[in-house]
Amino acid sequence: MAGKQTSAEKRYAQSEVRRLHNKSIKSECRTYAKQFVEAVQAKDQKLAEEKYKTLQKALDSARSKGVLTRNAVSRKKSRMMNLFNATFNAAK
Repeated sequence: MAGKQTSAEKRYAQSEVRRLHNKSIKSECRTYAKQFVEAVQAKDQKLAEEKYKTLQKALDSARSKGVLTRNAVSRKKSRMMNLFNATFNAAK
């Protein structure tokens, strides 16, 4: 017969599950950000727009799940849009 689980053990198990879940969401956001930056560096405006929409959706999703804070999401989206505008508006 198994022994009882203490509340500390339970909290540790719960936090470990949450940590791994949050880690995967953050990793997904970083992957989309890298893809966006690569598209911008390749000077492919149409692909960059698509990648930005995907990134924006992933960041907003992470925000709604409480993985990232509101200010962090706003900052990341702003920086990506500034990169996009600096690259493609200067080229015109």
